[in-house]
Amino acid sequence: MNRTTTPTPNNVERKWHLVDAANVPVGRLAGQVAQILRGKHKATFSYSSDQGDHVVVINAEKAVWTGNKKDELIYWHTGYPGGIRNVSRGKMMENNPVRSIEKAVWGMIPKNKLGRATFKKLHVFAGAEHNLEAQAPQPLDISKKK
Repeated sequence: MNRTTTPTPNNVERKWHLVDAANVPVGRLAGQVAQILRGKHKATFSYSSDQGDHVVVINAEKAVWTGNKKDELIYWHTGYPGGIRNVSRGKMMENNPVRSIEKAVWGMIPKNKLGRATFKKLHVFAGAEHNLEAQAPQPLDISKKK
């Protein structure tokens, strides 16, 4: 008789994926990356455990916002009285493209302890160069929906 196995952190096989963000809409990029980070592409996926893979995103500065999204404002609070801040997505992409991609992906993963652990497996680089050659990330094409 076969028994159902519950995945544990000890028996997770993590891979490294390389994603080129050049000319890819940020929303599509963030959605696909979030699924890989959470491990939803694996047969062993479980909502209660971290089964995801590492993702390296390069060329973050070449990702694109479609429609009028680049003019919409992103708000946050510094934690101090009167500390509400805002910036447009387009301006954030110009000044700090890495942060812009990270915020888009963060919006698509759970906001809890598991989500924070998942988010640590995301590595974003503005240009085409990255310092993670030792991990040998495998290229992943997300430019077209399959």
